[in-house]
Amino acid sequence: MAGANDRPISVIAAEAGADPKSGRIWYDLAGTTMTRYGLPIFALATALADVAALPAAQRYTAKLDGDVVALADATAKMNIAVVTSMGKAWKIQVNGQNLVRTSESLESFEANSGLNGMPLLAPFANRLDQTAFYANGKKYNFDLELGNVRGPIPGTGFVNGSKAWQLVEFKADGKSAWVTCRLDFYRIPEFMKQFPFAHTITLTYRVSEGALEVHTRLDNLSGEPMPAVIGFHPIYELPDGNRDDWTVSVDARTHWIEIPQRLPTGETQPIENFFSVDKSRTAIKLKNYALIDDVFSDLIRDDNGRATMRLMFNGKELDETLGPKFRTVLLWSTPRTAGTAGRGGRGAGGRAGNQAAVAPAPSGPFPVDPAQGVKVAPPAVPPAEGAAPATSKGFIAFEPMAGITNALNLAQKGVYKELQMIPAGGHWEESFWVSTKGY
Repeated sequence: MAGANDRPISVIAAEAGADPKSGRIWYDLAGTTMTRYGLPIFALATALADVAALPAAQRYTAKLDGDVVALADATAKMNIAVVTSMGKAWKIQVNGQNLVRTSESLESFEANSGLNGMPLLAPFANRLDQTAFYANGKKYNFDLELGNVRGPIPGTGFVNGSKAWQLVEFKADGKSAWVTCRLDFYRIPEFMKQFPFAHTITLTYRVSEGALEVHTRLDNLSGEPMPAVIGFHPIYELPDGNRDDWTVSVDARTHWIEIPQRLPTGETQPIENFFSVDKSRTAIKLKNYALIDDVFSDLIRDDNGRATMRLMFNGKELDETLGPKFRTVLLWSTPRTAGTAGRGGRGAGGRAGNQAAVAPAPSGPFPVDPAQGVKVAPPAVPPAEGAAPATSKGFIAFEPMAGITNALNLAQKGVYKELQMIPAGGHWEESFWVSTKGY
């Protein structure tokens, strides 16, 4: 054997695929060193080199199929589907489980996405107390004849569902996969008529290390400072249990007291006062409360300036983490009902109520009487005798917002002090992240 190779027999054996302890190697009649399976060692070495040269399985991918970009983190089993013409995530899944409420099909989502997926609330989030808003000390009245803003309490902006978005790019590398879409707000007359600040909105969805980052950039192209009062409206649910089982943790100190029409009075209180049954911000049991549709601020942040809202049950967690420029969060959750009604819109002054057909008539400030402020979360109401049992799963929306509800008009009154303004020619950008544990 030594004549065949001057190296130790154990090395030759290991290279040939033989047992290094016995050193058993096969030879052909010509004396060529062979593996135990009759493969020449030089051929085996070449094959192994070819295998080594193959790229490792790619963790992150970004693929375009028609109008949809699919992002994937193979290790975390996270999959995101973004409809690029809408700039809107359709599906957000981990291990095949939906994290947000979605439509039954892509076709139905494209036809009427509503509050499914990842709705953007722009150019203003949630409600205003009149069919007008203030910016830079000026009053801007909405044109109700256009139909994209309705009174008496406008809500949720009017960008959600627009199909005027453009695909900027989609890519993947060794660290993440992402897709970027842009809306040229300034090119759409019915948008500019209602909010006359020329700007663009750029959204980037990025998956990395098991988390979805939703990054927003507003570029102010106008000649005046532009208020940044956008928000998002993701509706979350856990795969296990239902609303009556789930617990919520909220990194916020302050609750803004609202009248039943969900407009802040300007008064605030500690969050523990509002969740009076639990008296805790980290262990809020949703079953203890009826409607929750309230704004919280003074967010409790980590060393990176981020605050986390968490939904928990049975070892599973869903976290939404807000960057520093998202100054507030709105929590929305309704009690479970028979059928699927619990997944619908809100009542008076809310999402569904705002879409009701009303005569287009301008309205002045809605009367906000502090005496009508709801200071304690309404307690859960036992079902009436003989009522059908609740069958809906329930949900909780953690709505990241740049400012509180009615921030524009409360800032004009001097009530709200944290309104963010984008200088002429400047930009505003921020992210929030969605991640899970135990999925």
